Amino acid sequence: MEAHTPGFVGAYDRAKQALMLETDRPIALREAIMACRNGGTVSVIGVYGGFIDKFPMGSMMNRSITIRTGQCHVHRYLKPLLERIQNGEIDPSFVITHHMPLSQAPEGYAMFKDKQDECIKVVLKPH
Repeated sequence: MEAHTPGFVGAYDRAKQALMLETDRPIALREAIMACRNGGTVSVIGVYGGFIDKFPMGSMMNRSITIRTGQCHVHRYLKPLLERIQNGEIDPSFVITHHMPLSQAPEGYAMFKDKQDECIKVVLKPH
């Protein structure tokens, strides 16, 4: 629901959302379907809130693509993953590119959204 798309398709999706005619920005889903191999599977884990337009159903049908969906079972995986991080088995810090104070959250979000300074993940510190 947070995908940002430049160009005509992005403007189209934003206009449809502003008019309450579309409740999601489906660019990531569209791109996944179009990039999937024939006979492949597109897995959608997360949240899509409602109606989307310009869904490539014909491409899915003609290329025999399977779609799998569902919410991520966060509570099922959170505790074992945190334990593995604490034990040093997993180091997720490679995705963190920026640290900022919480007071700079709007700037951090803009940096992430606009892909500035090779930003991948911002960690906000409350103090």
